[in-house]
Amino acid sequence: MPDRSPAFTPRPLRTARLDLLPLHPDHAAELAPVLADPALHTYIGGEPLDAPALRERYARWAAGSPDPEVVWANWAVRLREAGALVGTVQVTAGPGPVAEVAWVTGTAWQGRGIATEAAKALVAEVLRQGVPAVVAHVHPEHAASVAVASAAGLRPTTRWQDGERRWERTQEPAGA
Repeated sequence: MPDRSPAFTPRPLRTARLDLLPLHPDHAAELAPVLADPALHTYIGGEPLDAPALRERYARWAAGSPDPEVVWANWAVRLREAGALVGTVQVTAGPGPVAEVAWVTGTAWQGRGIATEAAKALVAEVLRQGVPAVVAHVHPEHAASVAVASAAGLRPTTRWQDGERRWERTQEPAGA
């Protein structure tokens, strides 16, 4: 079962175009306008937060889950060529050998493969750290997130939660 060991502390990740940076409350000032479009929340729920409220959220996330069997790991997504933060990705690991992943890319940055590239890196990191099952919950009408989940190697299941389909990827243990 994942624990709060340093092995699951978010570390910087790099892809062809992106830097995934461990999320810090200071990222809120730059991310608040990126995530401000109310349409962005159609499928993920909630509403846009201003920079101070987002900073408070990121500080809570950075403090970690109140459940000792659950690890929260969050990253800000920076598109290197633009030198800009364009979204976030997150992992909630545990309890047990499963990690749930999620992604959000600002409306102005969508349609460029950023979420797909970030989600692939995130799923690879989860599997690299030895968590054998990766899941995401995706609204069936959110075609872009369905495409991201599929590209990240997750497959739809018959399980549902709060109107969202569970997507899953499992890794066989080494030597199996």
